[in-house]
Amino acid sequence: MASTDFADVALADRGQSVSHGVPIVTLGGADIDQAGLLPLDATPEQIDAALRAVAAGLVVCPIEDAAAGFDAMPERSLQNLLTPREIEVLSTIAHGLGNKAIARRLNISLHTVKFHIESLLRKLGAHSRAEAVAKGLALRRDQMFEL
Repeated sequence: MASTDFADVALADRGQSVSHGVPIVTLGGADIDQAGLLPLDATPEQIDAALRAVAAGLVVCPIEDAAAGFDAMPERSLQNLLTPREIEVLSTIAHGLGNKAIARRLNISLHTVKFHIESLLRKLGAHSRAEAVAKGLALRRDQMFEL
């Protein structure tokens, strides 16, 4: 296997093990902890799209495995899904900052703040900012990341 020192994402076959700390797209796998799962007969175009999506922080799974709608991912997968910026945004929400204050503190646009908040709500399965913070604090208790 090639070195993954500079890889954003790795592609593995169902029997392979990749433990270099990068997200993995697995062909024919069934491990829901993987960032990407594709059937063995995936086309080159599907593989390319999956690799790009996972590198961008998204989760890819076969249609038959997909939950209806945008439900929360299993608890054990959340740490792999939250980007460092999303954790920063969640932390600022936990400290009571509004969107404009978050944008100023993180030196990002208001639109970007809203994008990150929507992403956090979806990934955490939360319906409000307060619920997202509560779920984030529960994750923190599990020492997955610091708020």
